[in-house]
Formats: sequence, C-alpha cells, structure tokens
Amino acid sequence: MDPCPFVRILIGNFAITSPAISRPGELPPSSSTYCCRIQLRDFDSHQPLHFATVPIVPPNTETYPPSVAAIFDLSKLQVEKLKAIKNPAVKISVYKSRQTPTCSFDTDKLLGKISVPLDLNMAELRACVFQNGWVALDGKNRASSSSGQLLHVTVRAEPDPRFVFRFDGEPECSPQVFQIQGRVKQPVFTCKFSFRDRSVSSRSSMSEQSNSKRWLPSLASQKDHSAERKGWSITVHDLSGSPVAAASMITPFVPSPGSHLVSRSNPGAWLILRSGGNGTWKPWGRLEAWRENNRPNAVGYRFEILPAVAAPVMLASSTISSRDGGKFMIDVTSGVTPANSPNGSWDLDSGSRSGSGSGSEFGLEPELLYRGFVMSATVAGEGKFSKPEVEVSVPMVSCTEDAAAFVALAAAMDLCMDACKLFSQKLRKELRQ
Repeated sequence: MDPCPFVRILIGNFAITSPAISRPGELPPSSSTYCCRIQLRDFDSHQPLHFATVPIVPPNTETYPPSVAAIFDLSKLQVEKLKAIKNPAVKISVYKSRQTPTCSFDTDKLLGKISVPLDLNMAELRACVFQNGWVALDGKNRASSSSGQLLHVTVRAEPDPRFVFRFDGEPECSPQVFQIQGRVKQPVFTCKFSFRDRSVSSRSSMSEQSNSKRWLPSLASQKDHSAERKGWSITVHDLSGSPVAAASMITPFVPSPGSHLVSRSNPGAWLILRSGGNGTWKPWGRLEAWRENNRPNAVGYRFEILPAVAAPVMLASSTISSRDGGKFMIDVTSGVTPANSPNGSWDLDSGSRSGSGSGSEFGLEPELLYRGFVMSATVAGEGKFSKPEVEVSVPMVSCTEDAAAFVALAAAMDLCMDACKLFSQKLRKELRQ
C-alpha cells in the first residue's frame, strides 16, 4: 500500500511579554487576557480559523510554556494550491481582552499582526522550522521595538504521509473499501453489516487477552428499550475473503428514562476487534457514543485503546454535529500519551515527527505509544448519504489488520450517528432487522 503525501503545519509555543508586567507573576491591569487568531493567509476558505489564549511571561525571560495552538493538515493538492499563492504565510493576530478568560474579537483591542512566510518545497521532504523565537508586535525587530510587546511563536511544517481509504457506500450497506492514491483507487477491503454476528463475540472470548471478558457484557443483562439499536456488527474482510477486523455493538443504544436521547450516563458502546489468527479475535479498542443533553444536535464520543498488558487508555473524546456531520479524529499532538506522562508536552522545537518516537522516554512499550496524528474519518450528518473517508498515519500501520481496525472504527463511528438519533425518529430500513 502506497501512502498519500500530507504536510502538517504546526503553530504554538505562544507567550507574550509586555512593559505592563514589571515583576514576575504580576498581571497586567484589569487582569486582561491576550488572545490570538491564526489562519493561513489568502488560502482555502474551508480551512478553519484557530483561536488561542496567550500566556503572559515576565520581561527578559527566555522561557515559554510548550504548547500546540493550531494545526493545519494539508493534502498534496492543498499544498500545491498554497504554493501557488503569492507569498504564502501564517497570519497571527494578537488581541487584548478584558473578558477573561474568554476572548471576543469584535470588542477586543488589536495589538498587532505578524506573518510568518511559508516555503513548503522542502517541507514535503523533511521537517522545516519557519519561525522560532520572539517577534515584536509593532512590526519592528525585537531590538528596536518601541511598544516592548513581544510574542514568542514557533511555526514549523513536517511531512506526514497517510494511507487514505474510502467507503464505496454507507457502512450499513456492506460496501467495498478502496485505497485512494491521487486519482487512483483500488479495492482493499469489503465490509459486511449484520445484526449480531455472534461468532465475533464468542470467538473474541478465546483471545489471549486476559482483560477481554470485561468488555463483553452479556446482552441478556441489558434492559432492551429498543430492538432496533442493538446487536449491530460490521466485519471487514481482505480481498481473499478472510475477516481481518470487526466492530461489534456490545452495549445497546437505549433512551434514558423519560427521554428520547441516548444519555452520556448510559452510552452505547462498540468493541473494535482485530483478527488474532486461527479463528480468534483480539480486542483492540472501545468506542462509546451518546447524545449531548445540553446540546441536542451534538453526538458525543470517546474512544479508548485496549492494550494487552495495561489499563485502557482514552485517545479521543469530543462531539460531532448530528446535523452537519464532521470529523472523528484521533490526534495526540498536544501531548496526550498512554501514560498521561507529565513529559508529554509536545515540543515544537524538538523536530519529533508526527506519529514517530520511541516509548522509552515514557517508560512504555513502543507499541503502546500513540503520538501525533493517528487517524481521522469523515462523518455525515443525519439524513445525508455517507461514504466515510479514512486517513491513517503511516507509522500506525504495519500490517493489513492495523489498517482494517481503523476502517472498522470509522464504520462504527458513522453508525453511531444513526444509533444516537432521537428515539422519536425512525431508523432507515437497512438498520431495522
């Protein structure tokens, strides 16, 4: 399998110093907050704006809190479009706000703007640092700055090749899955949707994983509020027809008492499995989903990996709009490691490549360490035709089963959008047994 070239642009390590701070630890007047807006100048309008608060540090300090404030993931086509723009740059606007701790850019005072030029020709081949240090917000160099307000920022780019897979139809319609490489697509998997593939559940109990049984509660013990939203299963087969991964609904999606919602306190759950050979399955991950009570158009989710010899580790937790859809993403660039290590802050100066690195610095087995971009999958909103597209970082894939597990996870997340629909609404016919 050949990956597709991607480039990540990372912006962070923000800090600001101002003459208003005369002593270490002293805040500027009115406990003001400094905020910034980050964007790629004159580029794709679909690329999101990023916002971040900027920590305050005393004058004449060379330290700053390591952080990642914004990430732009660019495909080969987007990189070419960006390179075609005259003087492509990252634009950072810094504001002073009195509305702590949040910022309202309509009323905030603009302190200054900086632009960091981007040259992505080499970034497709190796990591490149475009800015790393203090810059004056009045547009002058640091030595001649009259305002004395300085912003510390790091901007770097790095190659981040990914495998790209696309479903040829909705997961519940048992589609083929193609690998995409530029304009070329080739079939790599087939999916089979069913209502309770009991063989998956039974065979998974034969796995060598000693902790697998606790993730397979008896369905008989679940109080069945809706026969429609339990027992779904999707099995991923390779081109020879062998099952290589599966997603099995192990906790039914049921409404909370007196409600039409799947609540956060009682979410539905999927077990993601990988083939263990010899007809066995190994638990790999667990996905939970629910409908947010205070945000009726938001589907919440969390995903945790199930290591063989360690406690489960949560890798993703967020929400997706049930109306508009969005992206399910596992990205631990900000420093979330399986051990939640205090050394996990992602240092933009380190040159560590996304998804790479040894686990020894965290005291972990290398296979347990997830760093940088891991995977993403598109998720369609309710009532919209869904053909999920899955991106998986190259370091995450060492065999067919690895890729298939991420494909099964993407299918489960897509099906969660239907499973979390209001119970006053009817499911599409493919999801009704």
